[in-house]
This record gives sequence, structure tokens and C-alpha cells, in this order.
Amino acid sequence: MTESLIPKPIRTSRISIAQMMQPEHANNLGNVHGGWIMKLVDEAGALACMRHAQRRVVTVAIDSMNFRHPIKTSDLVILNAEVSYTGSSSMEAEVQVIAENPITGQRWQTNTAYLVYVALDDDGKPTSIPPILAETIDEERKMVEAKERQKRRLEQRK
Repeated sequence: MTESLIPKPIRTSRISIAQMMQPEHANNLGNVHGGWIMKLVDEAGALACMRHAQRRVVTVAIDSMNFRHPIKTSDLVILNAEVSYTGSSSMEAEVQVIAENPITGQRWQTNTAYLVYVALDDDGKPTSIPPILAETIDEERKMVEAKERQKRRLEQRK
């Protein structure tokens, strides 16, 4: 096994992004546009996958996104992402979206999204990536769930 394909702990892919929501991110009701959140989710997922693969990545799939709570202007949006599945060149990223009132500190999870990315070599072609390594029982459970999601995605493509 080459050094670049040695399994890497999930924790090495983890990233957090925080951004204050401004009026330009919102509709006329003061709720942040879902498309803006989707953009941030895609960026967070891509960064986690780039960290893992140490390569550029492209988005190939996104599972459904259900918004459980609105995000208002002046809320802080926190995105926590990590790689939850690896194939030969593809990766699934789990991205949790949390809204926070920065004055009161109250937080609520607005949604969790799962996205699939493919790592690219210098010529823009899919390239091999290292597998992920679970270090906890919770990470093992998440890896099993991610493998099931990937299996369903592949079955849906048929």
C-alpha cells in the first residue's frame, strides 16, 4: 500500500465554518435562502473531502436537504463537516448545519446533509484516495450508515 493510500482517521477531515447571516442572504421575511445554505454546505463538504484526499474534488451528488428550522438574518450559521465514507475515488461528507443566536447563545440544528464528491488528479480525472479509519464506536456506526446510503445511491442510478 502506498503511503498516500494508508487509512486516515475521520478526525483529520473535520472542518468547521461559521458565518453571520446578513440581509443579502435572506428573503423578504428575514429567513436565509435555502440556496445560500446549500452553497455553504457544499463548500464545507468539499473542504472536508479535500482535506482527506489532499486533492481537488467535485460534487457529484447531494442527498435531500430538509430544513427543520428557519435561519434568520443576524444568526450565526455553523457548519461542521467530516468524511463519512470513502470508495476508490469517491467520498461522502456529512455536514451538520447549526444556527446560533450570538447574543443569547441559543443553538439549534437546522439540518444534516450528505454529499458525494470525487477526487481529481492534476489532469482532472478521478484518482484514488485513502480509506477512512474509525476510531470510535460512533464513527464505526456512521461509516456503516454511510456505506448503506452509498449502496442506495448506486441502486437508484441503475
